[in-house]
Amino acid sequence: MKYLLIFLVVFLVAWRWRSAREAQQTDITKKKGAAQALPVDIVECGHCGVHVPRNDAIQGRLTMYCTAHHRNLAEN
Repeated sequence: MKYLLIFLVVFLVAWRWRSAREAQQTDITKKKGAAQALPVDIVECGHCGVHVPRNDAIQGRLTMYCTAHHRNLAEN
């Protein structure tokens, strides 16, 4: 009975420590994710009008396009 009580106390302490540690890791992850989420410029495709992020868009002679195919269609 004595060993069961000791085991139960050790288990509860370990469980409580792990729960507190996971909560702290979750807070750190949320703060890190919020700091990295920067706004991105959105541009409109010159052919179809779809809005895409500027870093994913294809630069044409006149404007930005969503795909190389649309760039070729609009500029040829």
